[in-house]
Amino acid sequence: MRRNQLLATQPYPVERALKTLGGNLRTARIRRSLTRAEVAQKIGTGVRAVMDAERGNPFTGIAVYAALLWLYDLLSPFEDLADPLQDEHGLALAGRNERVRARKRKGLDNDF
Repeated sequence: MRRNQLLATQPYPVERALKTLGGNLRTARIRRSLTRAEVAQKIGTGVRAVMDAERGNPFTGIAVYAALLWLYDLLSPFEDLADPLQDEHGLALAGRNERVRARKRKGLDNDF
């Protein structure tokens, strides 16, 4: 069985982002005076999943991270991640590939 290499050795920026997110989630939980057990029960998972998310474990599913953000009322910035309208590089690439003029298709069509 092959292992996903990304999980074994993820790029450093990815590792740092997960650790930062985990630390932020831990801070949010502590500020709300919630235990890991209470949080796990509220989002319907185990204490281990909460603990792994707070450590930034790459094996933790994104649903756990999203549920924790929802619980702490921090989900709205998460919804804006990868917004195509805020992707400057992607928009530049799309603009470069857009057609300059319309051409009539060759062959038969169903326009009557």
